[in-house]
Amino acid sequence: MAASENKTERHSAIRELLLASAIASQDQLRKKLARRGYRVTQATLSRDIRELELLKGPDGYALPAGNGASGAAEGDDEDELPSLGELLQSFGLRIQQAQNLLVLITVMGSAQPVAAALDYAGIPEVIGTVAGDNTVLIVCADKRRSGALCERLRALIG
Repeated sequence: MAASENKTERHSAIRELLLASAIASQDQLRKKLARRGYRVTQATLSRDIRELELLKGPDGYALPAGNGASGAAEGDDEDELPSLGELLQSFGLRIQQAQNLLVLITVMGSAQPVAAALDYAGIPEVIGTVAGDNTVLIVCADKRRSGALCERLRALIG
């Protein structure tokens, strides 16, 4: 099927671009893909980013470990993604409870990877997250669970 072949080729091109240079934004990635002949909409590019599980940090987009990003690995530690605790220590600034919701403030541009880490951590209190640029909204089932999680995350932020 031509569409899936194009998607596979586009995903490979995205990986190559990320290995070659830092890419700070979706628009920059879209322009680099266009130079290679891939004309994509923002919605398609967002879907590609999600499917490739790209990480967005202060320096831009990066490939996840095990996705061709590490080259010749010198040790197993370099292949591991940072833990939720490491992300919160590095990027978390403060957290506040509002009933069953938590508002987590991060350094600019870091909310997306922090929210993804929360989503994938399997924390039973977390129903879901919504990330902006420097704010993560964490939805919990009730006020009690929200309070307990707030204290745990506050300890991880330091």
